[in-house]
Amino acid sequence: MPDNAAEVTAAGIARLAGVGRAAVSNWRRRHADFPKPVGGTDTSPTFALAEVESWLRGQGKLAEVPLRERVWQRAESHPAGTATALRQAGAVCLLVREGPADAPRPEPAEAAGAVGELFERRFGGRFSPGTPVDAELLRGAAGLAAELGPRQAYEFLLGRYLDANPRQYTLTPPAPAELMAALAGPARTVLDPACGTGTLLRAVEAPHDVYGQEADPDLAALAALRLALHADPAAEVRVAAGDSLRADAFPGLAADAVLCHPPFNERNWGHEELAYDPRWEYGFPARTESELAWVQHCLARVREGGTVVLLMPPAAASRRSGRRIRADLLRRGALRAVVALPAGAAPPYGIPLHLWVLRRPGAGTTASPHLLLVDTAGGQDAVGGEKTPWQTVRGTVLDAWHSFDRHGTTEERPGVSRALKVIDLLDDDVDLAPARHLPPPAAGGGTAELSGVRDRLADTLLRTAELTPAPPGAAEPARWPLTTVGELARAGALVLRAGGAGSAAPGGGPAVLTEHDVLGGGAPSGSLPEGPPEEEPVLTREGDVVVPVLGRGAAARVVDAATAGAALGRNLHLLRPDPAALDSWFLAGFLRGTANNRQASSYASTATRLDVRRLQVPRLPLTDQRRYGERFRTLAAFEEVLRLAGQLGEQLVQGLYDGLTDGTVRPE
Repeated sequence: MPDNAAEVTAAGIARLAGVGRAAVSNWRRRHADFPKPVGGTDTSPTFALAEVESWLRGQGKLAEVPLRERVWQRAESHPAGTATALRQAGAVCLLVREGPADAPRPEPAEAAGAVGELFERRFGGRFSPGTPVDAELLRGAAGLAAELGPRQAYEFLLGRYLDANPRQYTLTPPAPAELMAALAGPARTVLDPACGTGTLLRAVEAPHDVYGQEADPDLAALAALRLALHADPAAEVRVAAGDSLRADAFPGLAADAVLCHPPFNERNWGHEELAYDPRWEYGFPARTESELAWVQHCLARVREGGTVVLLMPPAAASRRSGRRIRADLLRRGALRAVVALPAGAAPPYGIPLHLWVLRRPGAGTTASPHLLLVDTAGGQDAVGGEKTPWQTVRGTVLDAWHSFDRHGTTEERPGVSRALKVIDLLDDDVDLAPARHLPPPAAGGGTAELSGVRDRLADTLLRTAELTPAPPGAAEPARWPLTTVGELARAGALVLRAGGAGSAAPGGGPAVLTEHDVLGGGAPSGSLPEGPPEEEPVLTREGDVVVPVLGRGAAARVVDAATAGAALGRNLHLLRPDPAALDSWFLAGFLRGTANNRQASSYASTATRLDVRRLQVPRLPLTDQRRYGERFRTLAAFEEVLRLAGQLGEQLVQGLYDGLTDGTVRPE
């Protein structure tokens, strides 16, 4: 695939060579023959991809550029923008999927015409492939679709685009999307009136008709292609560009289910011009209640008895300006459940969002006398401080919902779930926040559990005393000969890998070791995004050393047997030492030195970034390394029991406060 016109940024060069951006900056300073910028700006220059590849090969830093990287670089440098390039590449992927398996790849000129015809045929002229049509991009996209599969190829390109523009789009993570689809249940016809990239619609299992609307025209076109590649070829996929509240593209639709992650806290949602809109069946929303406008829009586009699931900000459950609409939703039986999710489940990640589950009342149906309330937002594990695993959250929500949906009520679980009489909620506030209405759990899990926590804390404190290091003896600072991690990597004494790459096939993939896990000493808690299986993650092995690169203080973790096999997450670097040359614990210990981290760090306006290659390690014989390594190992064990003691202490203290204040623990 020729790349004469393609350009690449410094970040793209780093990705091609498998290094950090700091290394690219060093190459530009140290090598006079490094390619000169051909575009971009002074702060973000771009380089000719062909020249960069030639230079990297000449330096022995690049063997062969994978096809997916070539296609991505071509898309990223498209003169009309990456979004236009993805329209064209996605259309080619769709053509490959619709054509016979043994059909020859179309020539670029032929493919360009076919792309335009596909947009007209599949999307009714609602979108165009954009201009200019890049023939070389089309050729590369066809090859990538043949190599990875059409859907996986497009998911890879779209994922790269979204990763490169994290602040431009608010995306629904796959896990909450799958939970929302499970709450909605099987649906033949499904709608998302604020569909973004189509994540919620993709989560619905085998729908026959898929409808979506998105205000951003580029995103709407990309979502249409994504859904067309994901859905059954016989399914109808209709995605429109436009504001669903002001310019509803599907006014006559009566879907089986509606899923929606609406924009939050919008003042300019159409309050003035939509005052007499027939969709406001439950009351005209105040200017500050845009979310309740979306609730009623969704109810207006679902059939009688159909299910609506929305991701909502927690304030929508309690703001006084929305209490009349909430009251009418309850009186008429439309609102069936409010679920509080843990903070971090979806953006904005700092607050615990809610799920609202609604059913459109039918003629002659009796309103449900109960509302299901579920609270997973405060979920902690038995030790305290660790978030409840998402699978536990999902199971808790679905168990409560399925029981309530089947029987009209559910068994009460203090602090977790409860079916509350609607009449008890119709007060002056109509506050539907689950935490306000759920009976508290027994203090700390009950006095028996508190006693168990106390016993564990006592044992842990004894262990802490045993591991407390002896007072250090006085000594002069050592004058060891030093080497750097970069030099050790070049000498073959260790292998250095950057994390964050990789994807998983649908329904599978290893857990991800995240930056939070490394700093907190926890088990791998992340998950890989769905993508082509060929995009392999970096998997950890026992004895690897993992180092965070963003400014959180000096940290390094040696991978043990329990953590081995996890995928390496973003903002982490993995060092795999040769056991014949380097001791893992010796390496990890010296990488944690404060002065070492300071000399290897660079400072930006908002963060500190560590250049792992500049970290220094003493040149010592392997026997001396193991002596230091053993001492570092005992320090790590001491640190771990201190962390556990702190968690147990916090749980015991809070449990006693709760018990004393609710009467389950007596002062004596």
